[in-house]
Amino acid sequence: MPEVTYTGSTISWPQTLVYLVAGRGAAVYPVHNRPTPYIVCIPRLAKRIKTKTLGYHPRDIRERGCRCGTFLRPRMLPFSSTMRRKLLITLCFELLAAPVLSSQVSSGSAASPASSISLPGSQNPFTGSEPEGKPSSEILELDFKDAIDRGLRNNLGLLIAGDNTITARGERWKELSDLLPNLEARAQESVQTQSLTALGLKPSVFHAPVPRVIGPFNYFDVRAYLSQSLFDFKAIEKERAATQSLKAAQYSYKDAREFVVLAVGNAYLLAIAEAARIQTTEAQVSNAEALYNKAVDLEKAGLTPAIDMLRAQVEFQTRRQQLIVARNDFAKQKLSLARIMGLPLGQEFVLTENTPYQALTTIPLEQYLERAYAGRADYQAALAQVRSAELSRRGASAGRYPSLNLGANFGDIGVNPANSNGTWQVNGGINIPIFTGGKVHSDVLEAEAALKEARSRLGDLRGRIDYEVRTALLDLDAAAEQVEVARSSVELAEQTFAQSQDRFGAGVTDNLEVVQAQESVASAHESYIQSLYAHNLAKVELAHAIGDAEQGVRRYLKGDH
Repeated sequence: MPEVTYTGSTISWPQTLVYLVAGRGAAVYPVHNRPTPYIVCIPRLAKRIKTKTLGYHPRDIRERGCRCGTFLRPRMLPFSSTMRRKLLITLCFELLAAPVLSSQVSSGSAASPASSISLPGSQNPFTGSEPEGKPSSEILELDFKDAIDRGLRNNLGLLIAGDNTITARGERWKELSDLLPNLEARAQESVQTQSLTALGLKPSVFHAPVPRVIGPFNYFDVRAYLSQSLFDFKAIEKERAATQSLKAAQYSYKDAREFVVLAVGNAYLLAIAEAARIQTTEAQVSNAEALYNKAVDLEKAGLTPAIDMLRAQVEFQTRRQQLIVARNDFAKQKLSLARIMGLPLGQEFVLTENTPYQALTTIPLEQYLERAYAGRADYQAALAQVRSAELSRRGASAGRYPSLNLGANFGDIGVNPANSNGTWQVNGGINIPIFTGGKVHSDVLEAEAALKEARSRLGDLRGRIDYEVRTALLDLDAAAEQVEVARSSVELAEQTFAQSQDRFGAGVTDNLEVVQAQESVASAHESYIQSLYAHNLAKVELAHAIGDAEQGVRRYLKGDH
């Protein structure tokens, strides 16, 4: 609860004043530095506060009044009329300032900068790369096509997708090996002894002495072994499923190439947008500097007040600060682009393309969707995954079927290679599963769950493709309109700035009008740069949404389908 201190003719208290008393809602202020502590009570619901209503209560009575929700009739404080007016004025100022201070505190906490840190393991692989080669002393000139080509060679996400394709190819060969003939050769030389007693040979059987152990003796054996699965439906279905998984991995690799084009294109467009910001900010710094120098000259001549010079100086410093930020953002964006492309570490390069703008005439939505479902690699990969899951389900059920196998061997056996004889063997068999302890049932359940998941993912992807195509078209149309409006706003802001400079030079007005016009010019240029970036990015996103990013993104940026 805030406190009011009374010392002679001075009254003071902290910022927060209002203390709501239960049941009555009054503002309560204890007064110290007096023989008896007093409480100043102001009715909270009163529309007017009269100095005569300021009263006090002893502290113990005030506490009893808070408990019962009412106050006893106050006695008048021994304040003079001057002191009462001071108290009333100060109370009014404090009550008016409290909401402002509260809003400042809340807005300050809300405007605190959010942390932007990169935690280990949170990096998207398509934002990284494997650097290619060593840096050269020459400055590399990089256009949009070169940036995409480098990204398609070095981007980490694409390299990982290629490794996943090799893994899927290995899985297919593993399943295929169960269906292909397996041929192996073996050569061995054996030296051993043999226990006749262990074989059940006793002297009582042969009526002659029988040694307990015979040997040592040796033999030599060189032999080739062949095994072949004649019919195994489970292995056949698993191989077919692995083939579909390989196709899905290959389509995923193509989809990764599309993502690389999207990532490199976005980074390149951001970089040239930052370069455009530097150009416009440099022009604004030059204008602000000229305005400041003119304000200094006029102030020295006594034609304008010092406030005009200070205002122009603040504007000049603000523009210089924005230029520093823009240059720093451009340098960081170039580093991000180099990371995505896989440039050699420390390689200096320049961007040779400016912010392009070409209007794109769109075709009907149905044609875009048809091309997307037919051309998007991730959709084809999802279809292949569904087919693979279906074959895996059939293979799991085939665990109940019998299987046929063939085995054969041919070789040479004897005491040594010079004294050996050729022998061979052929055998075939059928394996009929009768009871597998529930293993087949468990395999079927797992395969069914995987099939349901694959179908659900396919349905979700189909809806996402529809969403991405529609949003890309909406963004493209909106960005095209924003470009036209922003271009007109830039022209109007430039005209306003020129007229304000003329009015200031003629002495019609102060430089406040010029500063405001310069702010409008800066805002218009920023809107124009942002709209150009959004328009070009919408083209890249549309090309990616229909599965034509790698081949068609350059055409789309030029305004062609």
